[in-house]
Amino acid sequence: MTREASPPKDKPRKGASRAGNKRTAARLGAVQALYQMDIAGGDLPSTLAEFEAHRLGRELDGEQYGDADAAFFRDLVTGVVREQLRIDRLVDRVLQTSWPLKRIDLTLRNILRAGSYELLYRKDVPARAAITEYVDVAHGFYEDDGPRLVNGVLDSIAREERADEVSAKRAGT
Repeated sequence: MTREASPPKDKPRKGASRAGNKRTAARLGAVQALYQMDIAGGDLPSTLAEFEAHRLGRELDGEQYGDADAAFFRDLVTGVVREQLRIDRLVDRVLQTSWPLKRIDLTLRNILRAGSYELLYRKDVPARAAITEYVDVAHGFYEDDGPRLVNGVLDSIAREERADEVSAKRAGT
């Protein structure tokens, strides 16, 4: 897991049924924007403007980017940047102490950050739906343990931060 994944591309996992979903595209775009900010050191306003003007729902370098919910995209990226210290501490606590967040490659790190933000601050999104969406994003970039790590970390955060919702779902099934 120490190898760096290539920059996230807009390619849904084989068989993904939600490829056309605007929130799915917004999540993928958010991970891409966060990755770009980490790599290039860009600021938040210019990164948001670039993605909204040139990527979301557009073709760039032969790649077709999905039509995304722009407001949801902005909230995810802005929220992760604003709450990054809290999110990173939480994810670090969930990860094993021998494998801190700073050792996770940037793509996976930003998937975890975006998913954690959604679990912490977007109570309008069911926890299980958010986890599934970010596991799907991880499947787009990793064939190894990346998706399992995303599932495990986000599930732990959901159990901690949304215990009532997660336990109610379990009791009903």
